[in-house]
Amino acid sequence: MSSSLVQPPELPLDEMTALRRSLHMEPEMSGEERVTATILENYLNLYPPDQLMSHLGGYGLAAIYQGAQTGPTVLIRADMDALPIHELNDVMYRSTREGLAHTCGHDGHMAIVGGLAPLLHSHRPRRGRAVLLFQPAEETGAGAQAVLNDPRFESLDPDYCFAIHNLPGFALGEVLVAPQIFAAASVGLMVEFSGLTAHAAYPETGCSPARAMADLIQGLQALNPATPPAQTRDFSLVTVVSASLGEASFGISPGAANIMATLRAFDDSVLTALKTKALALAESLAARDGLRCHLRWEDAFPATHNNPEASQWIRQAAEAAGYRVSDLDEPLRWSEDFGWFTRRCQGAMFGLGAGPDLALHNPRYDFPEDLLAPGVTIFWRLLQRLLYE
Repeated sequence: MSSSLVQPPELPLDEMTALRRSLHMEPEMSGEERVTATILENYLNLYPPDQLMSHLGGYGLAAIYQGAQTGPTVLIRADMDALPIHELNDVMYRSTREGLAHTCGHDGHMAIVGGLAPLLHSHRPRRGRAVLLFQPAEETGAGAQAVLNDPRFESLDPDYCFAIHNLPGFALGEVLVAPQIFAAASVGLMVEFSGLTAHAAYPETGCSPARAMADLIQGLQALNPATPPAQTRDFSLVTVVSASLGEASFGISPGAANIMATLRAFDDSVLTALKTKALALAESLAARDGLRCHLRWEDAFPATHNNPEASQWIRQAAEAAGYRVSDLDEPLRWSEDFGWFTRRCQGAMFGLGAGPDLALHNPRYDFPEDLLAPGVTIFWRLLQRLLYE
């Protein structure tokens, strides 16, 4: 590793902590990250990049630090959005927005990536470019594609990309790497059955979707394998997340039903096959009962495929800094739209253990600030390898 490596005592931990808490107080929904972007832009202007792109794919930001010589472009990405969850923590920096909170730790991700700005400002790359990307709308799966589809992204054209996610359920500060698939592909299915409302005393004069709804719920759950697949890549899962039928009235036989389910798989082709089965099931039940069937797919995420070499670089960076490193036993079942970036360039996502106490999306979840130092240290060592040696 190059002698220009900035050691942990020089890390801007006070600035990172203050940034994290400022962001934590101003959570915003996917696609609405206006104040978040303003906080980040004001912070980045303290450590001016060579170029700062704003409103990238929405409220996204890209801070570009240029090296003296030609070389690769390395993109480090953080997600910006929060969740519609009421925070229950009693801390000075708790959410100021009723019903919104950073319970997925994106405030911590932004603070970690933001912590690279003062390092890059005072230690410019020897070659190539470092791009600090703050991406909107990760939770809906729309943000990564919006950034990639922004015409200005073509000028960035990264050669390498890296990202991080905090992972409750693992030891605090443990570095989790995956040589191939980090997180599952998933998509949301919305099914609307439309029949004909009738008086509850004469249901035969209408067309109720009750039986089709019940059979669809059972049929979707029956798509789950009875036993775990022999190969990890064959994993799939359907979870029914919502169902509604008619009106809350004893006098009305229902004419409409809505069912929502999430489909997941570790392999994109397995998810495609699962979607085909779910679609055929819904349409066959509608035809059987004389119903109209409207289907919609939402919140689509690809599997997050890691490049094996990039994953090895993460391992080496973490081990060189003295952190405990473990392989994930299997890909994470939740999804991350960073997979759109690793489809485009060589890269990887890694996890940082957040301790055993609270799960992501818990109303009391608060990103552990002990993760700021290892997060920024690993990213900095990756930049050292690719832009400074």
